[in-house]
Amino acid sequence: MFESLTQRLAGLFSKLGAGSGKLTEDSVKDAVREVKRALLEADVSFEVVRAFTKSVKERAIGQAGIEGVSHADQFVKIVHDELTAVMGGETEGVRFDSSGVTVIMMVGLQGSGKTTTCGKLALWLRRKHKKSALLVAADVQRPAAVEQLKTLGKQLDVDVYHEDGGRPPKICKRAVEHARKQGHDVVILDTAGRLHIDEQLMDELAAVRDAAKPHLTYLVADSMTGQDAVKSSAAFHERFDLSGVVLTKLDGDARGGAALSIRHVTGRPIVMVGVGEKLDALDLFHPERMAGRILGMGDVISLVEDAQEKIDQDTAQRNVERMFLKSFNLDDLHAQLVQVQKMGPIRDVMKKLPGQFSQMAEMDGLDDSALHRQKAIIESMTGWERHHPDEIHAQRRHRIARGSGTSLRDVNELLKSFKEMRKEMRKMKDSFLGRAGLRQMEKRKKKILKQRKKQKKQK
Repeated sequence: MFESLTQRLAGLFSKLGAGSGKLTEDSVKDAVREVKRALLEADVSFEVVRAFTKSVKERAIGQAGIEGVSHADQFVKIVHDELTAVMGGETEGVRFDSSGVTVIMMVGLQGSGKTTTCGKLALWLRRKHKKSALLVAADVQRPAAVEQLKTLGKQLDVDVYHEDGGRPPKICKRAVEHARKQGHDVVILDTAGRLHIDEQLMDELAAVRDAAKPHLTYLVADSMTGQDAVKSSAAFHERFDLSGVVLTKLDGDARGGAALSIRHVTGRPIVMVGVGEKLDALDLFHPERMAGRILGMGDVISLVEDAQEKIDQDTAQRNVERMFLKSFNLDDLHAQLVQVQKMGPIRDVMKKLPGQFSQMAEMDGLDDSALHRQKAIIESMTGWERHHPDEIHAQRRHRIARGSGTSLRDVNELLKSFKEMRKEMRKMKDSFLGRAGLRQMEKRKKKILKQRKKQKKQK
């Protein structure tokens, strides 16, 4: 997302940094003009661009110099702050009703990903807030909409309320009563959509709202539709007083204009964003972090949060210790590759890193195929080979290549890089851990070995 905008702004800032380092009124005007063009090319609405560039220009021209900080860096900071403000300033989050069951009404046009987003939201609520959600199939217009939601519910182990026949307002009202009896914390209403906004759709949604009395009303909008998403957000907000917007397919929109326009046009925040097809690919929208990613600063905070959630910390700790204690083998490397894959596609991980790392995400040939090859090679080895990689001779290497569907060169490269990595880690261990850390790890190793011997004797 925002690839074109990030590239344009990166080019602009590098020019500013390569200059005299001083921002005159003329250089500010030139820089703002370039920012304006970049935003318009990213499909940001003209109204938003005009207000944004005006604010940046006023702040930059009146900005006093800061000792030790270049004027170009100050300009980047101003742009970052204004981007954050345009997108809402602070993370909104989901506001739960304190009196009991929180009812969330999801509205939107057909094709925006509304039904899938309902399932993703139910999973996110369970993982992040330990909430039990009830999905409600209130879209009786679209063929197979009910079956789609039931299938999602089965995949996610989330209860789905549905009725054969009946009108959506009554279905939703009975669903809320059912949720209270069954002890659910949240009710998510998957309402009907249309290919375009019409009075019939709006009247039906209004009837559902009046019957179910939702605490939150979220519009699900497809970011790939650009300014059409902004226009539909404004139309829905005018009728339903939206609580916020959920933007889908943000991972596929290289321009990202909708994300930069919705808050300014509707006055309502982007609450969440869909960043992939997987059911766990739904995140809170963080304006400040997103501004950093747009400016090529990365999003290390989100990357760390992903790692904490998806990576087994005990396994990671054990692998680090084994690397330093000369006992790291290919089984451990395989475990590390599995952990890395849990973080998602390598491109998405790279995009969250700052500077040159985020730019590397756009390199040709950067994909997950190398990780898959390395895993396949290790999985094609015997247990003995994984524990004695230095003793894998040519005949064994040929067999491993055939068994993994890779080439002899791939096998040789893996073994060579593994050997070099282990060598470098041994060099680093003294400076990285210190004597106290090494002693502690040695004690832990002896304790584990002692426990294993005891278990063998008992068997």
